[in-house]
Amino acid sequence: MNLFEFTLRLNGFPIKEAKEHLAKIQAIPESEYEDYIKKQRQEIVDYHIKNNPFYQKFIGDKNIENWKDIPIMTKNDLQIPLNERLSKGFTKKNCYINKTSGSSGHPLIFAKDKYCHAMTWAEIINRFGWFGIDFNRSYQARFYGIPLDFIGNKKERLKDWLSHRFRFPVFDLSEKKLESYFKIFNQKKFYYINGYTSSIVLFAKFLKSKNTVLTQVCPTLKYCVVTSEMLFDKDKTLLERWLGVPIINEYGAAELDLIAFTNTKDEFIVNSETLFVEILDEANQPVKNGVSGKIVITSLYNKAHPLIRYEIGDAGILSEKSTFKTPIIEKLIGRTNDIATLPSGKVVPGLTFYYVTKSVIEDDGNVKEFIIEQNKLDAFHIVYVSEIELNSDEIANIKKALNDYLESNLNLTFKRVEVLKRNKRGKLKQFISKINK
Repeated sequence: MNLFEFTLRLNGFPIKEAKEHLAKIQAIPESEYEDYIKKQRQEIVDYHIKNNPFYQKFIGDKNIENWKDIPIMTKNDLQIPLNERLSKGFTKKNCYINKTSGSSGHPLIFAKDKYCHAMTWAEIINRFGWFGIDFNRSYQARFYGIPLDFIGNKKERLKDWLSHRFRFPVFDLSEKKLESYFKIFNQKKFYYINGYTSSIVLFAKFLKSKNTVLTQVCPTLKYCVVTSEMLFDKDKTLLERWLGVPIINEYGAAELDLIAFTNTKDEFIVNSETLFVEILDEANQPVKNGVSGKIVITSLYNKAHPLIRYEIGDAGILSEKSTFKTPIIEKLIGRTNDIATLPSGKVVPGLTFYYVTKSVIEDDGNVKEFIIEQNKLDAFHIVYVSEIELNSDEIANIKKALNDYLESNLNLTFKRVEVLKRNKRGKLKQFISKINK
């Protein structure tokens, strides 16, 4: 057993057993996989109805005759003390406890029993293994935030050492800082990059400004894994060009598991081993593959804390090629709660607004990053980082694009800054509505 897995086992997470269990699940043939999913999801529901007072109350006197009768759970439903949500026999001392970043507007403290957390790591190890990435040997360049308090910082640095990774904190992504990061790539033999999409995109733009492909200075680099934020096609092309390696997209949620991961055929494969993923309409009815809807997920192995038909807050589309064993995400649309409501009454996902602006604002490479804030129905504030300030023609082009794609008479204001503010974990929220809070 390698050092990374030994550390997991030392902390009470049975990783060896979890990896063996995962292998058995993966060996189930396609013809029997639907039965596996139905059996496992029913077992976890029955377990929590019997052993979890919170879930018993949540279900109440509802008549549950089939899966669609089980009520949808949201983060709002979980905004009570963790002790009141744990199953019988589980405490904060015998569980894995963590919290979400709050990027959806609802930070959440959650628990996993130790076997469930081991299954999470078994899944992650398996998916990264598709690309020959070994957490014990493959040296990682990590573009993430880091706790700023002394103890939290030291703990994270220890995790980095145990996981064979070097961290590039993303709170300061100024030109000077990116230059120092570039020099480190010239000195270390990284196998892959892993981190927040927006931060790595900004680094790729820096490389473009130097007209240097990263693999020219770091020839050991083989892959880049982006996570936690939307990956747009245009940004993927940029990353591939200036990093010089294939781009792998990771979609996950701390309270659940790794949800989807790009495979070697560039398909975005859903985790069907430890999760059951549904796409539902606004009436909570399943949509056909190929149709967009909200993403609802059931954690199949978490006995400590129920996450059953849990609305994660994202929207997406499953490919028509999807099966029970191999669901494929055709498209992630973004956060369902980031909605832009326009003066006409039209409602659009916030990332649509962001995407339209993005198609114009970055054409010449001047603007490095930007975010959009909606302050009123017709008022949008665009905060951006650039080498030079946007001129009147560029602003007019942005307004025209928004008029063409969304609607006319929107009031836009612009502010140029040196660095965009990220949340305390280093993530960048690209669209923020201040009228739907």
